[in-house]
Amino acid sequence: MNQSITIEKHEKEVEILADTVRLQGILGLPLRTKGVVIFAHGSGSGRFSPRNNFVARVLQDAGIATLLVDLLEESEAMDRQKVFDIDLLAGRLLANTHWVQDQSEMKDMRIGFFGASTGAGAALQAAAREPNKIAAVVSRGGRPDLAMEHLSHVQAPTLLIAGGDDKPVIPLNEAAYIRLKCPKELVIIPGATHLFEEPGALEKVAQLARDWFIKNFLLKI
Repeated sequence: MNQSITIEKHEKEVEILADTVRLQGILGLPLRTKGVVIFAHGSGSGRFSPRNNFVARVLQDAGIATLLVDLLEESEAMDRQKVFDIDLLAGRLLANTHWVQDQSEMKDMRIGFFGASTGAGAALQAAAREPNKIAAVVSRGGRPDLAMEHLSHVQAPTLLIAGGDDKPVIPLNEAAYIRLKCPKELVIIPGATHLFEEPGALEKVAQLARDWFIKNFLLKI
């Protein structure tokens, strides 16, 4: 008989200093975990994104900590130049990474990035800038092409996920896949559009991401 295992966990609000700005986030921290995934949201999205929160809870149920942070302050989010400033967003993501490493309960954890839409470009650039700190990257409906000049420097195993009906994004992911030199995989989910709103599509994304992080964090859960 199969028995379900309940992972004990808790969530709390955190504030992370990045240069002169204070970024608001939600930390989900299961007990006895050795890995944490930091989320990089797409334009117009943030720490309350229902899709990213769904994925985060699937990861938490597998014993993986999650950190969902707004990479821009509320006033900055109204500035379209900053919303699409991948260099800025990658720097903010690395500030989150350094914050995680400074926390006593997470300092020895493997770190991964989960990037959605434009956030995937920021995640891949950040992974390229500090390759020794990032153990795995997952892109959901992402724009990895926004980090094209950095892709050959990414060392972390990278999973690109695109929807089969997200026609503009597929060739961008295919081009990025060719440029990546790290262990990599491209998965296209049939019938899914950009937001993976179709029945079962987001669940498939979450399962793929969970398995990718578990494998590359070398966790036994």
